[in-house]
Amino acid sequence: MNCSPPEMVCETAIVAEERQSLGAAGKEGRRLPPAAAPAAAPAAAAAQMWPPGPAASPPGASAGGGERPSGAAGLSIRPFHPAEGEAARRIFYEGILERIPNTAFRGLKDQPLAQLLYAAMAVICFVVTKSLLVTCCLPVFLMGVRYYFSRKVILSYLECALNTDMSDIEQYYMKSPGSCFWVAVLNGNVVGIVAARGNEEDNTVELRRMSVDSKYRGKGIAKALGRKVLEFAVLNNYSSVVLGTTAVKVAAHKLYESLGFKHVGLVEHYSLPGMTHSILEQIFFQLRYHRYCLHLREE
Repeated sequence: MNCSPPEMVCETAIVAEERQSLGAAGKEGRRLPPAAAPAAAPAAAAAQMWPPGPAASPPGASAGGGERPSGAAGLSIRPFHPAEGEAARRIFYEGILERIPNTAFRGLKDQPLAQLLYAAMAVICFVVTKSLLVTCCLPVFLMGVRYYFSRKVILSYLECALNTDMSDIEQYYMKSPGSCFWVAVLNGNVVGIVAARGNEEDNTVELRRMSVDSKYRGKGIAKALGRKVLEFAVLNNYSSVVLGTTAVKVAAHKLYESLGFKHVGLVEHYSLPGMTHSILEQIFFQLRYHRYCLHLREE
């Protein structure tokens, strides 16, 4: 499959009901020579870019260079190592798979035209068949078709992602100037991931690939991962952090807002890599693409 480079899509499986306050972010910047290491002043600015929780610890990195949210004892957030590639891809893959039922079923509530079309199909079905039973079975059939196309498109998207940046995280993020990839490690296991991809042209950094293992959600891990990207942006003098998401769950959007992001745009009928744009696909699969931005300083 011919896949174009990943666009500004933060495909993520995250839960925003954070149960514990988080410690302030640790210090870690772009991979720079020692002479270009960030000074203490940017670190202090980073600590003030977002409000700490009620019991936030003082700014500074924990032992081992990781950030430890108080809601997940023993958890640290540190730069990705190549040996963790399979674990990172597994978390990403499983998180995106959750989008299949969410897009097929939950996403319908934001698609009034699709609802109207399906209602019209039910009326036509009743007029043609004169059967209440057949008409009542139609919604089940329509939801089944929506699930089929949701699965088809999202699996195609996954194939593209796993053949582009997620196939070589080290090369795409760790060796690329202005970019980084972090893992959240709890008791020796990788339980979450997030990436930052810098854009020197407009001096922005993109938050991407945020995902938390479903067994470890609700511990503040997603918010700590997000703060790591914000800290990275501040320490490296980026003016803004941006992200894009097709997430349907309200919890994901609440998480971005809790980190300070503002909703700045919405694209209806967004196209993912791997879509065929057939008539049936357009009828039974629709995505809304949300853009978020957090301005760190004026240019």
